[in-house]
Amino acid sequence: MQPKPPPNPGRRKFLIGATSVVGAVGVAGAAIPFIGSWNPSAKAEAAGAPAIADISKLAPGEMMIVEWRGVPIYIVKHSEESLNQIDKNLERLADPDSATEQQPDYAKNKYRSRKKEISVLTAVCTHLACAPKFYPQLGTTDFDSNWQGGFFCPCHGSKFDLAGRVYSGVPAPDNLPVPPHYYKTDGLLVIGEDGETA
Repeated sequence: MQPKPPPNPGRRKFLIGATSVVGAVGVAGAAIPFIGSWNPSAKAEAAGAPAIADISKLAPGEMMIVEWRGVPIYIVKHSEESLNQIDKNLERLADPDSATEQQPDYAKNKYRSRKKEISVLTAVCTHLACAPKFYPQLGTTDFDSNWQGGFFCPCHGSKFDLAGRVYSGVPAPDNLPVPPHYYKTDGLLVIGEDGETA
């Protein structure tokens, strides 16, 4: 019977070392995406950033929509006619003086905005988070015989005036929220920050 050759210690060290290196590379390869997942995504970082709207071409009576933190924001430029009607409907509103905290202090006025000619409103009904539709025309509509302009929620019939104030007797309990906002220039509106509070 032939004796077994002695084990090759050099080969054993090489195999253990090579296996260790491959294992370390595998662990690092798995760890990098895992650790990277702890960092906020670009989308998450953008979600907290302010939105900037160019309102320079917005005509009286028009509305534009921008997104801030994944929520649509209505920006409405009032016509002279709609501004003249802003106080004509107060008896039909549930919170005409905006007593409920749904706006920053600088927007706690009858226009609920920094500038009377521009309304900035969260486009989410305060009843069940549907999107109210914009109806700027005054007069008779399918849902109101004396409509003063504003927003009508087709989901359950809630109504809001052009300043986002809720009507009485509708499912929505509160006015449309006013997000923080300020004007960087006359034509650039920043949504999501208060800017100077003066």
